[in-house]
Amino acid sequence: MPLHLIKLSVGTQSLDDLKSWQARHGAVQPPLRHSTRNFPRRAAEILDGGSIYWVINRVVTARQRIVDILEGERPDGRPCTDLILDPLLVPVQGRLLKPFQGWRYLDAKDAPADLARAPDISADLPESLRRELVALCLL
Repeated sequence: MPLHLIKLSVGTQSLDDLKSWQARHGAVQPPLRHSTRNFPRRAAEILDGGSIYWVINRVVTARQRIVDILEGERPDGRPCTDLILDPLLVPVQGRLLKPFQGWRYLDAKDAPADLARAPDISADLPESLRRELVALCLL
């Protein structure tokens, strides 16, 4: 079973915000990447089919497959880790989550289902309504 990461998408208000931000930044410096401070100790497990799950406004909203994990360097010369991401953002069944810093490991058994596979009607709802229903614990 693959291991996943979960991370807050700071500064984005919706899945569309995240998509447009990634489209802009992925075009400037391909391939699409997310830079983070720490290198995951369990990188081999993540690269065995793992994804990064994005939390937007306290709700787990989407995932992206992690294609590679590389040691990188920030513009100021400090070391970092680049998570190379598949550009496809897959909406997932929303789940309310408390804020946290950095990223966390997420076991496959605890990962929310993709909306395409989820047996509910929330996929047809507007994102803002779905987000409110999740916040109220009705979805």
